Amino acid sequence: VQLQASGGGLVQPGGSLRLSCAASGIVVSLNSMKWYRQAPGKQRELVAVSARDGNTDYTDSVKGRFTISRDKRKNTLYLQMNSLKPEDTAVYYCYTNRFGRDYWGQGTQVTVSS
Repeated sequence: VQLQASGGGLVQPGGSLRLSCAASGIVVSLNSMKWYRQAPGKQRELVAVSARDGNTDYTDSVKGRFTISRDKRKNTLYLQMNSLKPEDTAVYYCYTNRFGRDYWGQGTQVTVSS
């Protein structure tokens, strides 16, 4: 299983970014997929979940601003981030677990600053 995250960058407050996580060795639409983030000096935190049954969930601080989704054809997980705030600055990781083993993408840096 390999997860390749991309799409990060520098954006002004209020701006938008879309993160992508291209997967191989796993079918994204058939597995629970998650986005985490880790800000400097802080613990890694769960941001969004796309469950196997299609349900989604978000940490309170991003509800209404972020949307997690999956593209079956491209076998890719996305995180659409709108109305970005400086406190969203972090390295973002995609994640899945298969047969009890954790798989992480390499991380993509998101910086929200004017």
